[in-house]
Amino acid sequence: MASSSSSSFPDIWTWIQNLPPITEWTSNSVSISIFSSSSFRPSLKLSISKKLQSSSFVIFSLFADYSEIISLWTSKSIRINPKSVNLLDHEDNVSKIFLTLVDVILQYCPNKNISLFRLPKLSSVTNFKEIFNFSFLTLSFLICIYEAPTDLRSECLHRLKEHYACEQSREASKLLMRLLGSNVEEQWMRAVNLAITNWIVEVQAKNTALKTPSSLFSYGNSTFGMWKVQLFCPVIAMDLEKSSNPSPDEKVVFSLNYHQVEGVIQLNHRVIIRDSWIEVVARVDNIRCDIVKLVNDTLMKERGAGKAEKHFPSRISLQLTPIQQMNVLSISVSKSSENPIRDISSEKTVEGSLNPPNTLGLNISAGETVTVSLKPWKFEQSVYGNSGNLNWYLHDSVNGREVFSSKPSMFSLLNPRAWFKNRYKNVYRPFTRQGGIIFADDEYGENVVWKVDKSARGKVMEWEIRGWIWLTYWPNKHRTFYTETRRLEFREIVQLTLA
Repeated sequence: MASSSSSSFPDIWTWIQNLPPITEWTSNSVSISIFSSSSFRPSLKLSISKKLQSSSFVIFSLFADYSEIISLWTSKSIRINPKSVNLLDHEDNVSKIFLTLVDVILQYCPNKNISLFRLPKLSSVTNFKEIFNFSFLTLSFLICIYEAPTDLRSECLHRLKEHYACEQSREASKLLMRLLGSNVEEQWMRAVNLAITNWIVEVQAKNTALKTPSSLFSYGNSTFGMWKVQLFCPVIAMDLEKSSNPSPDEKVVFSLNYHQVEGVIQLNHRVIIRDSWIEVVARVDNIRCDIVKLVNDTLMKERGAGKAEKHFPSRISLQLTPIQQMNVLSISVSKSSENPIRDISSEKTVEGSLNPPNTLGLNISAGETVTVSLKPWKFEQSVYGNSGNLNWYLHDSVNGREVFSSKPSMFSLLNPRAWFKNRYKNVYRPFTRQGGIIFADDEYGENVVWKVDKSARGKVMEWEIRGWIWLTYWPNKHRTFYTETRRLEFREIVQLTLA
């Protein structure tokens, strides 16, 4: 019993719903085509099988359909209610199948300490059909990367990539992340982005151009009093802005490639009704950015340059813009242009010596030491039209230069006491011990305020949160002269009711 192939990813949910009761199957298994090549090459198929003629257990599997069947993945046995009209008419059956998919995908996560989570009643979950289908798409994508034979993998991945990155899948993925919760979401994204990284490494080794699938995954939430943007991106998929010569050695390349960016943008907002206008106030709550490894410590030590060799955030920029500006009267920011106080201390020393009696001459030496106190992170606000811009720049603590747009001197690369050496343990480090950054409202809680015409009261307005993150690599402990900077860009739409 098989279905015909489709030009798009099949609707697995509907296909299962339309299957006859398991007791009425004419064979031990049913299958549907996930991908069929336009040539005479093999296809990728999903099958459901009864276990040993039993109507109480089923097994899901993915296989390559050659002249002979090549099994790529097989699930554990899933116990079902044999009295079910179909496999999805009992919530317990649906939960078991869905949890099996989630569990398989999380097994590809480099961190095996999988967080526990509990599903809500699926009947209360909006658009669960789309979530279910996207989970099968993700599983197919990962299995194809890791298990598919070479003559099937390339064309199949190209097709699955299109489905994975389309708007319908993006919306389904956002629903899935909310269902799983943030802890499991991080592990899910690490599993997916590890697979994408492995695929990109394989393609780059063949010198083949590749447009990566969902190289950046982000989504925005509008809740009471808060806008939130969550984002994930494998470092290897970020745009390379500049790099130095010579090229890095293989160990450095491995370390730099097998990390991903995990970012959170949280902005508090409030609406203030004035006599003559409405004020919309946006304020920084938390900006967090972490660079997380996609392989375990053992593999990073064996194939890489060590877990201390990785990129660090060097600049973050946010732009907040009301999309409909007809009712916007003005915009204000709350931080003046920087007028820093230079903390300069100087120390002068004079040394002298008188030569022994039988010689002539007096030796004198003088020296002066000047110390300048600088904060590594500089924050600026600016306005462009009705857009409020928030910018954080990391500066070299020695020469004061912006890190993302400059490169270290040869001396500093060799100097073990340079600020970017031992940068995750030094007491004066500009990062967390894990290598990320947190900008919280205790230091960066500045406001952007829009005055809106009072006629807009009660309406829903949309804001665009657009952002850029720069990551820079300067050597930490590994001996290399290689440096580079990468950049990603994201944009999300959030909403606010003027009431």
